[in-house]
Amino acid sequence: MGAAIGGRKGGRQRHRPMADINVTPMVDVMLVLLVIFMVTAPLLTAGVQVDLPKSEAAPIKGDDQPLSVTVDANGDVWIQETKVTMEELVPKLQAITAAKPDTRIFIRGDKGINYGRVMEVMGTLGGAGFTKVALVTEMKQAEPAKAGKKGGK
Repeated sequence: MGAAIGGRKGGRQRHRPMADINVTPMVDVMLVLLVIFMVTAPLLTAGVQVDLPKSEAAPIKGDDQPLSVTVDANGDVWIQETKVTMEELVPKLQAITAAKPDTRIFIRGDKGINYGRVMEVMGTLGGAGFTKVALVTEMKQAEPAKAGKKGGK
């Protein structure tokens, strides 16, 4: 019979299983997911685009997810992203909240809209028994210190 060449039996090599984990494909997938989430996250914000007034009031803290009622620059009323009339506002909110009057509702009014229109919406919600109604504003930015102040000479 023939002798084994190079100490191999039958010309076949035995491979041991690789014990290291190749993390490169996992890192590639995670980076792709990160980019996808960074691109889509701004698109997930709910609501209608309005120009909110500025305020120095502290934000309201709450654990529950509030409902958003928006009055846009044209005076149209929206529940989240759905346009409604004033007659539909209360029945739709009662259906959404399952008749729980303690549901937190935020009213977002465009700063160019008539104050009376926002108060009309707020009064309608208060009259329907919703007790946790709040107005939403943007935080006022601190004004930078004036660099050109004159000294007292």
